[in-house]
Amino acid sequence: MMSLVSARRSLDDRLASLKGDVAARPHRGWVRAVREALGMTGTQLAERLKVDPSTISALEKGEVQDTVTLATLRRAAGAMNCRLVYALVPETSLEQTVRDRAATVVDVRLGRLGHTMALENQALSDPELADERGRMIEALIREEPRRLWQAP
Repeated sequence: MMSLVSARRSLDDRLASLKGDVAARPHRGWVRAVREALGMTGTQLAERLKVDPSTISALEKGEVQDTVTLATLRRAAGAMNCRLVYALVPETSLEQTVRDRAATVVDVRLGRLGHTMALENQALSDPELADERGRMIEALIREEPRRLWQAP
């Protein structure tokens, strides 16, 4: 079975090509942009999909309003000799997202612990605190990955 780290890295590699210049949806939507670029009318697309022409207008409006389904987009793409490409592209790498989240969880835990230790006059020095923070982040990622996404 593939480890979570391997799965994250593999998916990060696959998504790397989508970072940066992912084409933004045209103002009036992809369906309309491609249809018009092909010189196809809404009625002609409707005929290809075997639907009423008003359905094409609703489809194009739904795409712009983010209410169209992926199945509908896939059918429309196929009718125009295209394929639907769908992906969730992380703002950073998945690995960095996990590390950032682990740091947030650890910082909350250390904040609570630091307060208690200070009350007992056992506070850690800054270097000791940094070492403990790093150790806790690695342990959380390695030993408790599912706990990362619970409220800290």
